[in-house]
Amino acid sequence: MDSQQSPSDDAKAAGPNTGPLYLEDADLEGDTLREECGVFGIFGHPEAAAITALGLHALQHRGQEAAGIVSFDGTRFHSERRLGLVGDTFSRREVIERLPGNAAIGHVRYSTTGETILRNVQPLFAELNAGGFAVGHNGNLTNGLTLRRELVRGGAMMQSTTDTEVILHLVAQSKRNHFIDRFIEALRAIEGAYSLVSLTNKKLIGARDPLGIRPLVLGEFEGCPVLASETCALDIIGAKYVRDVEPGEIVVFDDRGAHSHKPFPPKPPRPCIFEYIYFSRPDSIVGGRSVYDVRKAFGAQLARESHVPVDVVVPVPDSGVPAAVGYSQHSGVPFELGIIRNHYVGRTFIQPTQSIRESGVKMKHNANRAAIEGKRIILIDDSLVRGTTSKKIVRMMREAGAREVHFRLASPPILYPDYYGIDLPDRGGLLAATHNLEEMRELIGADTLAFLSVDGMYRAMGYPGRDPANPKFSDHCFTGAYPTSLTDHDQVEPQPRQLSLLAEAS
Repeated sequence: MDSQQSPSDDAKAAGPNTGPLYLEDADLEGDTLREECGVFGIFGHPEAAAITALGLHALQHRGQEAAGIVSFDGTRFHSERRLGLVGDTFSRREVIERLPGNAAIGHVRYSTTGETILRNVQPLFAELNAGGFAVGHNGNLTNGLTLRRELVRGGAMMQSTTDTEVILHLVAQSKRNHFIDRFIEALRAIEGAYSLVSLTNKKLIGARDPLGIRPLVLGEFEGCPVLASETCALDIIGAKYVRDVEPGEIVVFDDRGAHSHKPFPPKPPRPCIFEYIYFSRPDSIVGGRSVYDVRKAFGAQLARESHVPVDVVVPVPDSGVPAAVGYSQHSGVPFELGIIRNHYVGRTFIQPTQSIRESGVKMKHNANRAAIEGKRIILIDDSLVRGTTSKKIVRMMREAGAREVHFRLASPPILYPDYYGIDLPDRGGLLAATHNLEEMRELIGADTLAFLSVDGMYRAMGYPGRDPANPKFSDHCFTGAYPTSLTDHDQVEPQPRQLSLLAEAS
């Protein structure tokens, strides 16, 4: 398909499963962190679109709302963007055949800015005076709204509600002679977190913000350069990992080869710690570290800090599994799959009544009674946001016969909202920001509750603790130490409203 969508695409992409008759997956996972997107790009391969689709499959965990691919065949750009999973659209041969060319970029999305509608699905594309330009963005601009208002006042006509479109307009309005200089000028104007893949009629471009908050890696497949959010996307296509794109670096690939630009003053990197806690796939290597090994180390450190006598260690699947393995190995307590996850829960053809909502967690997770009945258990999860799902799971364990239920989180308490692409509520919606530890324990219904300490998190990463003068990661959700300016947001936080799980539907 060409870069324009037909008028019926919004309805066609949304599919039939919309409206109030369906219980969304979000209703089953009210306590889940969500990443905003993943990006992929390849240059110089005759099957660029098909390879990009495979790469997006590997990055599906980073966004399940929508997926898109833009390709270039030497003459024209072609775009396919759809709501839903990658496999819903890009597993079909006829779709890939509508994306010819030897260069392509792709994107999977979970929205943190902009509504879930087709015109917000990336990669975004525009015809500039120098030719076509497509861009996919992982992250969030903390001055995106401010820039957007300035651009609109200057006559820009916005076609989406995403902050990514700001980048398109900044490039379009630049007066620089060379495209890469226009691109750099646009990046100098933006703040926040970004990993970008961009495609022109001559170049594949990757860029990472100066602090390296969001990940971006460079690989090689059959002699062609590949860009991806995570190394697992390289693995799925059989590509060789070359290196991480450095914080503040812009990499450009064209017919003349590879070029690197570093237009920003060097700063100490601050990659997002949540890539290790939750977002990245366990089989990815992020910043030279195995995500699986780091999560095991979090669990081992948690056992050092807050162990109590129990009979079994039980992970909350799937995100709590590596930490539970580490906890079990360090403590010597047997590891058991006391909760079984149903990976095939989607929309259900039922009214979202109160009774259905109460049973919803059992559609996603169900107790393995044989492993927990009559036993003292430690539940291990990666993080706690609102506490709604945690409360349901603790109750499920008790109903299945657990004698004691102790809850452990393999990350510190989340006290502050995120402005860099993690879909978190404001402080009033964060359980740890509105309740002390004992109040949280009572609300969740556990016998004991403990979090990994901030210093313990750093020790698990190989440091003696957190150095306030030089933190190695963006850990603002735990510490409030935001690594960039927050132009679009009030600097004075509103007083947190009280969040009561006791009054919530469970």
